[in-house]
Amino acid sequence: TYVHRYKPRKIQALSVKPQIFVLHPDSRIFAQTRFVFGEMGFALNPEHQGNRGSRRQPYWGLVSDQWGGYAARTNFWQVSTSLSRTVDTDRQSMHIPDGFLDARTAVASSLLAAGGLGLALREIRLSLPPARVPLIGLASAFVFAAQMLNFPVAGGTSGHLIGATLAMVLLGPQAAVLVMSTVLILQCFLFADGGLTALGANIFNLALVAPGVGFLVYQGMLGLLGRELRGRLMSVAVAAWFSTLAAAIACAGQLALSGAVSWRHAFTAMGLVHMLIGLGESVITTLVVAVIARSRPELVAGESASGVPSQQRALVAQGLLVSLGLMLFVAPFACPWPDGLEQVAERLGFARRAAAQPVVAGWLADYGVPGLASPYWSTVVAGTIGTLVVFLVAWLLARRLAPSPGKGAQG
Repeated sequence: TYVHRYKPRKIQALSVKPQIFVLHPDSRIFAQTRFVFGEMGFALNPEHQGNRGSRRQPYWGLVSDQWGGYAARTNFWQVSTSLSRTVDTDRQSMHIPDGFLDARTAVASSLLAAGGLGLALREIRLSLPPARVPLIGLASAFVFAAQMLNFPVAGGTSGHLIGATLAMVLLGPQAAVLVMSTVLILQCFLFADGGLTALGANIFNLALVAPGVGFLVYQGMLGLLGRELRGRLMSVAVAAWFSTLAAAIACAGQLALSGAVSWRHAFTAMGLVHMLIGLGESVITTLVVAVIARSRPELVAGESASGVPSQQRALVAQGLLVSLGLMLFVAPFACPWPDGLEQVAERLGFARRAAAQPVVAGWLADYGVPGLASPYWSTVVAGTIGTLVVFLVAWLLARRLAPSPGKGAQG
């Protein structure tokens, strides 16, 4: 049996024939693993995270023959039963889950997030050009889709696009706050990605800090490199990297304030891994902006979107098709390795603080559709639903907030 070094996010047990498999002592596991045989499931829970023993010592276990073996980190297991056909090895969370933050930090982060979001919405009411309303929906849909595409980084860690700098460059910092907040709120309630108790912290980090730092760095780099396309693209790359790092450091501070881990360890671990993830953010953001600059240079130049309504509709339709194409052809094959926060939580020992069940159990939790047997189609359908819902909600919010054509946009 092939022994994979890293766990998948979800295992669909389609076979009832068990196999014996050998787990190499150098392999790893990051959370509870359940292997299901027919109607009866067996949950294998790491009970001890001690010495893995000699490099020559094998570990043994049982697994469904469809998926083969998956790596274990310890030779101490507790066996219990489960009556589920779908095996969820770990919730595919990209944001801070319930349980990581204490009440004081969660409340403080929520107040800061609410204040920042309120200021951004006020500015949108005053100055958002009505022609950009559909673009806010489109940017939200693309960011949601792109965040499902984890890419490998190093050492069994993956990263995913945040998208804050991308939204900021195309729409401005206030609109970027609306885009990111819409994505985060719907991820929490629809997909149980990011805990409800940590929603304020996630909005603060990813919808306020990330676009805010990205905006400051972007404007500063434009002053140094100029506003020609090459200078803009270089500025985008630097801003995207710094925005990723800033959001990670803000998260490290929240974890330290909550007593989950010391500031020194949180800062070092989160900073180092997100310095690497930030490189991926930088490359992806720059490539997307470069493509847009060729077809719609006025968006990158910061000018108001123009064109007849039919051209606007064509742009939105093309953007939605790209986002849905990512769901169909890329998302099901995204890197299954844990992301930066998950990896740091496991390595520093505070992963156990995560709540056993999220406060809000989303209908499409784990980015899958309940009852849909195929993992591929489950991911595709869930991602497609999410993309369309995010687009519709963001578009309606922006339409509601934008000044009426009679009043005109200010600034």
